Amino acid sequence: MKCFLCTLLLLQSFVFLVQQQVNGGLAENEIRQQLINEDRRPNLIAEASTDSQQYCHVCFSDIHASLRELTTTVTEQKANIRVLETQLREQQMFILEELNKKNDALETQLREQQTFILEELNKKNNALETQLKEQQIFILEELKKRIDEMSNLTQSQVEELKKENRDREIAFSASLLESGNSGNVGPFTTDITLTYRNVFTNIGNAYNPITGIFTAPLKGAYMFRISVYANTALSNPSTIYLMKNGEHVVVAHGDQAQGVLNSSNGAVLILEVGDVVYVSLRSGRRIYDDDNDHSTFSGYLLFPLKEQELCRM
Repeated sequence: MKCFLCTLLLLQSFVFLVQQQVNGGLAENEIRQQLINEDRRPNLIAEASTDSQQYCHVCFSDIHASLRELTTTVTEQKANIRVLETQLREQQMFILEELNKKNDALETQLREQQTFILEELNKKNNALETQLKEQQIFILEELKKRIDEMSNLTQSQVEELKKENRDREIAFSASLLESGNSGNVGPFTTDITLTYRNVFTNIGNAYNPITGIFTAPLKGAYMFRISVYANTALSNPSTIYLMKNGEHVVVAHGDQAQGVLNSSNGAVLILEVGDVVYVSLRSGRRIYDDDNDHSTFSGYLLFPLKEQELCRM
C-alpha cells in the first residue's frame, strides 16, 4: 500500500512537471532535480518494508525511464514548436510581403486610374471650352448679322420716314395775278374757278397754277385760307367761295359804297386722297389784285390721318 502511494505521488509530480514543461515552465535539468528530490523523500522510504522497498525501487526505475522518455518527447515537442513558430513567422512575413506587394500594385493601379480620369476630364474640359468658344463666336456673328439687319432696316425705315415726311410736306400759297399785272377779274355771267397764277410756295406740287385746283395727295387734315380785295368805286361787290369737290364751304364777301374793301376766311378740311379744293368767283362779282398781292389762296397739310381715324371722325 505504501508503495502504491509512493507511485501515485511520483505520478502526480510527473504530471505537474509535464504541465510546467508544456507551458514553458521548467527545463530538463530542473525536471531531473525534481525527480531526485522526489527520490529523497525519507519518510516514505523509511516506512516501506524491505520487500516493498525493492518493489518500489524497481517501479522507480521504470518510472525514471518513462520520465526520461517523456522529457525527451517534451524536448522534441518544444523543438517542433519552435520550428512551427519559425515557420509561422516566416509565413506571416511572406503574407505581409504579399499584402504589401498587392497594396503597392493597387496603389499604382489607383494612381494610373486617377491619372487616366484626370486626362479624360481635361480632354472633356478642353472640348467643352472649344465648343463654348465656337458657340460664343457663332452667337456674336449672329448678333452682328442681326445688328446689321436692324441697322439696314433702321436705315430703310429712316429713308421711308424721310420719304413719308417728304410726302407729308404739303403747302402752297399764291396770289391772283402774275407779277407785274394789276386789275379786276370779273364780273362774269356764271361762277368761275379762279386761277391764282403768282405762286409763292408749292411744296409737294399739289396745287396746279394753270387750273387753280388743289388735289389732296394723301388723307389728312388741311388748313385753307382765302382773301378778296376790291375797289368800291365800281358798282360790283366782291364775293368768292372756298369749294370742296364742287360744294361751298366758306365765303369771303365785301360790299361798300366807297373806298376799298377786303375780306378773308378760312377752314380746316378733312380730305381723302384725290379730293379737290379751289376758289370760285360768284357770277356778277369782281376781284382785284396788283403787285401788292391783295387777293390770295393758301393751304397746307396739318397732319395725315389713318383710315381708322377718319372713321371715328
